[in-house]
Amino acid sequence: MPARRRWRRSLWIAFLLTPGVLTMIVFVVWPMLSAFLYAFRSFQGLHAVGFIGFENFRKVLFEPPFAGWTWRAFGHNVMVFAGLMVVQNGLAYLLAFALLKALPGHRIHRVIVFLPVVLSAIIVGFLWKLFLNPLFGLVNQALLLVGLPPRAWLGDAATALPSIIAVNAWHWLGFATLIFLAGMQRIARETLEAARLDGANDRVLLSRIVWPLVAPSVTIVVVLTFIGSFNWFELPYVMAGSDGSPGGATDVLGLYFYRTAFGGTSAGLQDFGRGSALAVLMFLFLAAVSSLSLRVLRRREIEI
Repeated sequence: MPARRRWRRSLWIAFLLTPGVLTMIVFVVWPMLSAFLYAFRSFQGLHAVGFIGFENFRKVLFEPPFAGWTWRAFGHNVMVFAGLMVVQNGLAYLLAFALLKALPGHRIHRVIVFLPVVLSAIIVGFLWKLFLNPLFGLVNQALLLVGLPPRAWLGDAATALPSIIAVNAWHWLGFATLIFLAGMQRIARETLEAARLDGANDRVLLSRIVWPLVAPSVTIVVVLTFIGSFNWFELPYVMAGSDGSPGGATDVLGLYFYRTAFGGTSAGLQDFGRGSALAVLMFLFLAAVSSLSLRVLRRREIEI
């Protein structure tokens, strides 16, 4: 290829890549670098007034009442991750195995299972907020039909967070199901048939044969669920508000960061310094745990 033609080709590739690179710099790289810089400064309103080192980190982790709010929100994120792993991903694993068996109508069932995933989290939040309304919601109406008392699902501290977790599980169930199904379809049919001939039932297949062989899919689902659980914002914001109502029972790190950095009905004036410190801590925690999880889970794949 002549040098002039190579130069034109390189120029054309650079021209095509420039809009995407600029978008990443403006909306991803620059905000991340700004958050790291702001985390070490104090603010008066929107104006940075000076460098204060790790003071913002000390406040959000160790100084009351900020530390209490931080650890409470962190605990709720842990509960979200545990709930989604058990409810969402556990059910997705069973559904994927049912779809693998190619029962009558399995093709349309795949579409039905995946349909909620294409909906916006905002739409899902508003929809289920109506369904869980204590006065006219469909959930309470169904309970009344079977003789059970209605409940204020989002107004009771004992049921608010589990209700939102259940809604999130409904929303993303199809995504995890298809990942598991893709992993199961890679298993040689001869392997499953041989296990059947040896007398293995569905329970044995799921726990002893299929589970070890879908290790790559498990890695993807676990890591994505972890990242999503600790980045939770849209659904609790729409269904419970920025204050984590009722009484902070649904407060998570995403909501707490939003109130701290941009203000809220209970947070007063915004503090970009503390908010940026929270964002940096969340980023470092997610990066560290995700990297460690990938190493551990990938090692399990190799051992299997």
